Order: sequence, then structure tokens, then C-alpha cells
Amino acid sequence: MNERQYGLDDLLTLMAVLRDPDQGCPWDVKQDWDTIVPHTLEEAYEVADAIERRAYDELPGELGDLLFQVVYYSQFAAEERRFDFHDVVHTLTAKMLHRHPHVFPDGTLASRRQGVSATQVETRQVHSRWEALKAEERDARAARAVHDSPAASVLDDVPRTLPALSRAAKLSKRAARVGFDWPDSRGVIAKLREELDEVEAALAEGDQEHAAEEVGDLLFATVNLARTLGADPERCLRATNGKFERRFRHVEAALAAEDTPLAEAGLARMEHHWQAAKRQESTSTTSTEGESRP
Repeated sequence: MNERQYGLDDLLTLMAVLRDPDQGCPWDVKQDWDTIVPHTLEEAYEVADAIERRAYDELPGELGDLLFQVVYYSQFAAEERRFDFHDVVHTLTAKMLHRHPHVFPDGTLASRRQGVSATQVETRQVHSRWEALKAEERDARAARAVHDSPAASVLDDVPRTLPALSRAAKLSKRAARVGFDWPDSRGVIAKLREELDEVEAALAEGDQEHAAEEVGDLLFATVNLARTLGADPERCLRATNGKFERRFRHVEAALAAEDTPLAEAGLARMEHHWQAAKRQESTSTTSTEGESRP
């Protein structure tokens, strides 16, 4: 006999029991809004990692862990009589209906267009409309909060808890929307060279603190270059991290095969094996591309 499939109501009940002051789990009972945030960020990265590794068999578990974070916050809110999980679902659905007028003309599920394929909808037009609607929503939030912060900014709702690269990309994108941007990628490349010169100048002066500050400027300019190329800097760096790890593991394996401890290998020998790893990757890529051709 197949085991009964648990549903969303079961998950909500489980959370309520875990948080019960008398009969719940002591660890869960003592959690609050702030203590769960680090877990939420970690779970989101674990979802991204599983996708990048194409570990689809792991995804149900990882996505479940991420969903559990939403259930956690909803339980906190329900206990404080602010909102509950159903309000989260309603708010999300209403927002998505509002942002997709090309699919739901009057903003309801019942109004979905019939017989119109996704390819018949102009992607550029959809993106433009999406951004306009998001801007309207930001303006509405700013208007509601005007008594708390009268000086509204286009940067107001960029989360401070985002990874630095992702937040830099969002900040620069927001500024670019209102015209604070380079005309093309060449301007960003010139800015990169300028920032690198400033790093070198600070190092020449022996000012490590100033050099570190300039490195931050250099990183921000690099994020802008990725943006102008239509690339996600976080994804770019994750890909490079993976590439570095693969190559360095090759260096370790090659030195182990030579019975040479890492600490005794020397830079020249490590570099030799590093270049061999690069050549191996290049050959593998070329071979794969060749096999894929008709």
C-alpha cells in the first residue's frame, strides 16, 4: 500500500505543533524572525547549487527546505496576528495577476486569454510592462511610507541582506533606469582601468586601507560590466569558482600521483599542472562540441 501523500495543510499543522509552547520542539519554539534569516539564505543557495549541479533528484528536498522557511515566517506572523500563510499565497497570486495583463487581461484567473501562445507575445513589450508595474508598486509603497521616510529613493527596496555582488547589480541597475549609466560597455571598461590604477597607486603609497577601498570600487565596476553584458555577476563568479575548484583539484591529484606534498611542490610545478588542467578542459570542450555537430 502506498504511503499517504502529505499536503500543504499537513505542513502548516506540523509547523503549528513544532511551535507549540507546551508540546512543540524546544529549538523551534525559541526561534524568531531574525534567527531564521540565515537559514533562509542558506536554503536558497542550496537550491541554486542543486540546480547548477543538475541534481534534480535532490531538488524536491531542497525546495521543501526553502518552502519551510516561508511557512516559518508565516507562523511567526500568525502568532502575532499580523497575517498567515494564506495571506502570503493571496498576496503573491494577486501580484502576479497584476503583473501579467498580457495573460490575464482583467487581473483575474478567470480572464486568462485563450488561444494566445507565449510566442505571440512580444518579449520586449512584456518585460517593459513588467518593469513599469514593479515601478508603480514601488511608488505605491514609497507613498505609504512617506511619513517615515519623506525622501524616497529609487534604491529604497533593494534588500541590504543580498549577497554583495547581487546587491551591487541591483543598485546599479536601478540607477541605470533613470539615466545614471555609461553609454556602452567601453565606458565601463575604462572605469575598470581607472579603478585598477587607483588600487596600484594606493599600494605604491603603502596605504592598505585605501587599497582595500579601491578594490571595492573595482569590484563594483566589474559588476557594472557584467550588467552591461546582460550577465548575472553572482552566476559568473559561481561559474569561475567551480572552474577554479576543478583545476585546483586536478593540481592536487597530479601532485599526489607524483607523491609530492602540496607545500613542497612550489609555484612553478603547480602552475605546470594548472595549465595541464586548462588544456584538458579545452580539449574536452572541443571534443564535446564536435560530437554535438550533425
